[in-house]
Amino acid sequence: MAADTPQKHLPSVAERFSFPKAEEETLARWIKLDAFQTSLKQSEGKKEFTFYDGPPFATGLPHYGHLLCGTIKDVVTRYAHQTGHHVVRRFGWDCHGLPIEFEIDKKFGVKTREDVLKMGIDKYNEECRSIVMTYAAEWEKTVNRLGRWIDFRNDYKTLNIGYMESVWWVFKQLWHKKMVYRGFKVMPYSTGCTTPLSNFEATLNYKEVSDPAIVVAFPLVSDPNTSFLAFTTTPWTLPSNLALCMHPDFDYVTVKEKSSGKQYVCAQALTATVWKTADLFEVLATKKGKDWKGTKYVPLFDFFKKFASTGFLVLNDTYVTSDTGTGIVHQAPAFGEDDYRVCTGNGVVQKGFEVPCPVDASGCFTSEVPDWQGVYVKKADEHIKDRVKKMGRLIVNKTEVHRIPFCWRSETPLLYKAVPSYFVAVEQLRPKLLANNKASHWVPDAIRDGKFHNWLENARDWAVSRNRYWGTPLPVWIS
Repeated sequence: MAADTPQKHLPSVAERFSFPKAEEETLARWIKLDAFQTSLKQSEGKKEFTFYDGPPFATGLPHYGHLLCGTIKDVVTRYAHQTGHHVVRRFGWDCHGLPIEFEIDKKFGVKTREDVLKMGIDKYNEECRSIVMTYAAEWEKTVNRLGRWIDFRNDYKTLNIGYMESVWWVFKQLWHKKMVYRGFKVMPYSTGCTTPLSNFEATLNYKEVSDPAIVVAFPLVSDPNTSFLAFTTTPWTLPSNLALCMHPDFDYVTVKEKSSGKQYVCAQALTATVWKTADLFEVLATKKGKDWKGTKYVPLFDFFKKFASTGFLVLNDTYVTSDTGTGIVHQAPAFGEDDYRVCTGNGVVQKGFEVPCPVDASGCFTSEVPDWQGVYVKKADEHIKDRVKKMGRLIVNKTEVHRIPFCWRSETPLLYKAVPSYFVAVEQLRPKLLANNKASHWVPDAIRDGKFHNWLENARDWAVSRNRYWGTPLPVWIS
């Protein structure tokens, strides 16, 4: 700067500037001016920019994720206002669902569906309602402190009748478009909270556990001296076995065990799962998995013998791996996503109809498996192994340390279980979704052709119902 250039007078800044104090002064000035509501009055009549806040649960305090997203939303809505739009900003609250039910379950020691019915659904739901807005004041204080402009007085809540009726209206439109159907979905299921969880929730709490790692023999109907060898770490699923699955392109050997003279079939690459060294058996024949497809075997139990005409046979699928086990996977369609897909895809059970699922909401066997009725499935593992051993069909009995998902709320191991649900047929909309995404403006634009495109391309039918009490009831009446 030239020496003769006059310097503008700059405001003095204190040596120690207090940012928190400056924030408080700004907030006080906004309150005095009623700045947010005044800005809305000034923009009345201008083009609407529609915005609804994605609602948080009011039963917990705001965390970094809420604050980051809220700041971005504030930037978007302020920009829309400054570019000539009228932007009504209503704060929202997610008032329904498991987080609130879980708090009431802890308070009253609720463990099962029967406990809720004994208490009374009306009383249970009233308790849920009473804690919904527990932290509302803290939320408002924190969000205001961030400098975000949003209306807490004219908020919306998912428990409001008007909101629930809007959900019913949407569901009705989908129904008339034939985009709703009832079916089953294998989902991560918490026996502690007696509810399915989202796939995201299922990844929150993995733990190392020691589980059974057993190999079970399934004799061929055509040759009882020869048995398929199937591997499992969940013996409790064996009473529900309806099929075996081989990889169509793997080589499977029929071997004769030298010590017993019995013959077994397993993947050529995985004989070490059963025999430590190759000199303990003699290879009699080698066939591809696809050559075994349709071969019938003798069931382990007769609990579900009504499926004899369509089940108890070998199926093929490429999800079978060659790194562990025997290369033959036992199929219990109610307790595995691949099991359900493969069994319904091959007509063992009909898609959309009941599948053998003899486990109740608390994870105990039902009367469909009377031998272990009322026993929690993980505790039943040892009983089932003992029974299989007495039958002479337990070939390998070991344990394996591996990581499995636990419920992050109740600390109980998650089961993968078929749950009846109403689905929105999203998959039939994929072409339209992809086309509309292509025509949308994304910032950054790489999201459009990358992450979001990939998500839409793999979109599955959406399970929209839950077996809960405190939520929006679906308007479906069944004769």
